[in-house]
Amino acid sequence: MSSIQQLNDRIKREASFIQDILTEANRIIVGQERLLNRLLIVLLSNGHILIEGVPGLAKTLAVRTLAATINARFQRIQFTPDLLPADLIGTQIFNPRTGDFTSRPGPIFSNIVLADEINRAPAKVQSALLEAMEERQVTLGDQTYPLQDPFLVLATQNPIEQEGTYPLPEAQLDRFMLKVVVDYPTRAEERIILERMSAEAPPPPTAVINGDMLRHAREVVNSIYVDEKIKDYVLNIIFATRDPGGNGLKELRPLIEFGASPRATIFLMKAAKAHSFLRGRGYVTPDDIKQVAPDVLRHRLVVSFEAEAEDITSAQIVQQILSRVEVP
Repeated sequence: MSSIQQLNDRIKREASFIQDILTEANRIIVGQERLLNRLLIVLLSNGHILIEGVPGLAKTLAVRTLAATINARFQRIQFTPDLLPADLIGTQIFNPRTGDFTSRPGPIFSNIVLADEINRAPAKVQSALLEAMEERQVTLGDQTYPLQDPFLVLATQNPIEQEGTYPLPEAQLDRFMLKVVVDYPTRAEERIILERMSAEAPPPPTAVINGDMLRHAREVVNSIYVDEKIKDYVLNIIFATRDPGGNGLKELRPLIEFGASPRATIFLMKAAKAHSFLRGRGYVTPDDIKQVAPDVLRHRLVVSFEAEAEDITSAQIVQQILSRVEVP
C-alpha cells in the first residue's frame, strides 16, 4: 500500500504541467474540456487521434492551441482531393549535374502533424500515412527515414459533407488510438464565445513543456499500476465485441460484423493509464476504462447491415457492452 501511495505522490508531482497546458488552452478555447482531455491522453500515450465534428466547433483551433503549448515542430496539412502522396511525405529530386537523387522531406517530418479534413484526400494519400503512423518512419525511394520523437497525427474530419470526401479505410482507422466526436457548445459557453469575439483577441499560448518533458511524462504513465482484475476487465470488454454470444450478450451478435482488434486492447490500457495520470492517480480504476472505452472502440467496431437498418451505431453497441460487462 505504501508503494501505491508513493506512486500517487509521484504522479501528482509529475502531472503538475498538465494544469499549465490547460490554463494556456482555456485562454483560447471555450469549453471542449473532453476534446482537450483526449488530446492530452494521446500526447501522453504516444498515439494518434481522429476528431470528428461539423464545421465551426474549434477542432482545428484546439489542435493548434495544444501544439503551441509544446516546444515542438508543428505542421498543418490541408487535405484536398488533388493532394498527392509526395505533398505529404516528400519526394526525390534528380540532380542532372551529379546524376544523383536528393530527398526533399515533406511536412510529415514534424513532431505534431494536423491532418485537416483528412477525409477529403483520396485513398492513396491516406495510405501514405499508414507507415508514418504505425512504423514512425517514411520511405522515399530506396531510403527509409525515421520520424522525430515525439510524432503525433491529429486529424479532423467533417461528417456531414459527402461530395468530394473519401471514407477512411479500416486499416487506417485502426491506427488512430482515439476517435472523438465533438458536439456543439452549451448556451453558456456560446455566450462566452460571443463576448470574447467583441473583445481584444487574447495573446497566443506559450510553450510550457518540451519534447524531453513529454517523453519523461510518458515513462511515468507507463509505470502506473494496473491490477490483474483490471486487465481481465479490459479483455472481457474486447472479447465481448468479438464474440457477444459467448460473453453473455447474444442479442448483440447480429449487430456486430467485426469486433475490436488486439491493437484496441493495447490502446484501451494505454489510454486508461493516461486518464488516471490526468486524475493524479498512480493506479487504473474501472472508471478509467469506462471513460476512454467509447473513444477507443467506436471506430473499430464494424456494424452489420442489420444494425444499419435499425440505425444502431457502433457507439450505442459499445455503451451496451460497457453496461453489461461485470465491473471488478
